[in-house]
Formats: sequence, C-alpha cells, structure tokens
Amino acid sequence: MAAPPQPGQQPSPEQMAIMQQQIAMEAQKRGMTPQQFQQWQRQQIEAEAKKAGMTFEQYVVKLKQQAFENHQRQQQMAQQQQLAQQSGQPQAQGQGGQQVPINPGAPDPKAIAVAKWLRGQDLKTRTCILNGQRKDMFRVKRALRALQSPAYKTASAKNPLLPPVTDVPTASETFKLLPLSLLSLRVSKSDPHAGHNHGPPSKPQKRVKGLWTVKIEQQQDVSEDLHYVWLYEGPQWRQKVYAAGALVLIMAVVMFPLWPVKLRIGVWYLSMAMLGLIGLFFAMAIFRAILFAVTYFAVPPGLWLYPNLFEDVGFFDSFKPLWGWQEEKKKKGKKSKGDAATDAKSPSSKSKTTKAAATQKIPTTNSQDLKPRVEEVEDD
Repeated sequence: MAAPPQPGQQPSPEQMAIMQQQIAMEAQKRGMTPQQFQQWQRQQIEAEAKKAGMTFEQYVVKLKQQAFENHQRQQQMAQQQQLAQQSGQPQAQGQGGQQVPINPGAPDPKAIAVAKWLRGQDLKTRTCILNGQRKDMFRVKRALRALQSPAYKTASAKNPLLPPVTDVPTASETFKLLPLSLLSLRVSKSDPHAGHNHGPPSKPQKRVKGLWTVKIEQQQDVSEDLHYVWLYEGPQWRQKVYAAGALVLIMAVVMFPLWPVKLRIGVWYLSMAMLGLIGLFFAMAIFRAILFAVTYFAVPPGLWLYPNLFEDVGFFDSFKPLWGWQEEKKKKGKKSKGDAATDAKSPSSKSKTTKAAATQKIPTTNSQDLKPRVEEVEDD
C-alpha cells in the first residue's frame, strides 16, 4: 500500500490510480457515479470546514496532515511489533491467553499503587545482577499470597486505586499490571559469559553464593515458581536528601574563605586536634612494635602494649587490656609412620598382655588342695 502524500507534495501516478479506484468503489456502494460522489464529498467537507471555522483549502490541508500522521503511526507500530518478535521484547499475557506487547509509556496508576503496596511487604527478596546492576528479585507465589492476604483486603478498602482481589485468578490479573507498566518483569538465570567470543577464564572467578545473573524473558507469564525482578524503586526522597546534603557540604567547603573568622579559627583548631590524634596513633604503633622487638629477645615471648589494637573488635575494646604477653601457638608434632603403626597395634597388644598377666596371677587349684589336713607346729 502506497503512503499518502505529505502536505504540500503532489501525489504520484500510482497514488492517483489508487485514489481513483477507492473513489469508484465508494461511489458504487452508494449508487452514484464517481463525479456525483466527488461533488457530494466536497459538500460534506465544506460543511465540516464551516463548523470548524476554516476555509475549504485549510480544512483539506488539515485532513491530509492527519492522514499522513496516522500512516506514520501505523508504520511505527508495525516496526515495533517486528522488532519485538526479532529481539525478544517482553510480552505480557492478557485475558484469554493472548500476548499483549509491552510498550514503554506512562505507568498505570493502579499498577503503581500495587507496586507500592507490594514493596512494603516481606516478599523475601534476594539480590541479583541484571544488566550489570543489582536488583531485588522475588518469587511470584509470595506476591500472590500477599495479594490474597487480609492486609491487602484492608488496604484496598482504604485505597480505591488497589484492585479488589477475591481469589487466585483475580490476584493473577492484579499482578499482571506490574509487567504491563514495566514496574516488574519476569527473569531467569543466565550465564554472564553467554554470547561472548572469548575462551574460558584462566583463573576461576569467585562467585557470590546465591547471587544470580539474570536476563529478562520475552513471555511475561504468571506462575508461582517464576521469578520477577523489581524495576520500580519507589519514592526516591532518601536519595534526594543525601544528594542535597552532599551538595550543601561541597558548597560549604568551597566557600570556606567566606566563613566568619571565629568559625574558621575553630575549624583550624579542630583539624589540628585531628592531625595530632592521628600522629599520636602512629607514634604509639611504632613504640609498641619497638617494645615488642626488645622484649622478644630480653623477656621471651615478648610484651605487647595494647595487644588488641589491630584486632577485629570494637573501638573501646581495642585499648583493653593495657598490656599482654605474646601468645605462643601450640605446635602439633607429626608422628612417623612407624609410631602410628605401633599406636595402631598398641590396643591389641595391651589387651594380650593384660590377659596373660591375668592368667599368671590366677593360681591353678586342684581338687586335692581343697581337702582339710593337719600340720604339726614345733614348740619354741
């Protein structure tokens, strides 16, 4: 189909032929000749131009402009659909299982209300990596449970923007508002090196346990076992306050020469005190190292001043106790194979010697020794 001519541009012969065919078809439908149809159409346009307070020529130019804009809009929509099919643009599942393409635009106020409420709930989110940025990821089943909870029912009664939820299907339909407004999208685990033309890394990279690298899926389905990632960050008032504070601090430092004299003198004394504390700390660290080196040879195993100074403890615990001896690590001796073999055999050998000693200590008694007998004792 040929595009309509731009305003101020003469139509091509092909466009003229197509327009004449369309006029003939419309005239045949109304039972008129092409000349009668053109005259009737001109009268209609003149009447509409008078209603709009415009001349006939101005109104015709306006109609051409509208037709050209509509044609351009249709071409853009067709190109977006083709790009979505080729590059995998996310598509949400609408009612009846139809795929609805997600186009960027102003989010739905209902979707924003649902996202705000869900962000305040405990969905047991976990951190993931999406396009090199850290995002919060959650499972759909936790969001559906939250939407069916009494807390949501109470919130929807107070906020008219929250859609009512009565069962699982209505909860799913409410959750679908998030991907349609690009507030949350379905993701899946991916390989960060997929699609790269480089070999495997020479050194194995350290991977943080539980930190997934994810990618956005084309089909934005709703199922309990699927994972979604938050793209809605909520109100950014805290970040704005931090940014404003940093800007004020920078401006205050830059405008230091304009400060009052007393304030500048106070800042100078404070900075000198901080430098003195830092110098005292380094001097103490050097002195304790020298003290340990002297006592290590003079009074082994060596004496430490503030032994917990560089330990992983609190600030005040770093200065407790005042002094302490160097703790010697117990050396575990390595046993030779012969000693290990004798130790392994020792329980059995001990048991054998114990049995032998027991048999030796027990005297053998005969039946004759049990008979009574009389012995003569000599007088002194």
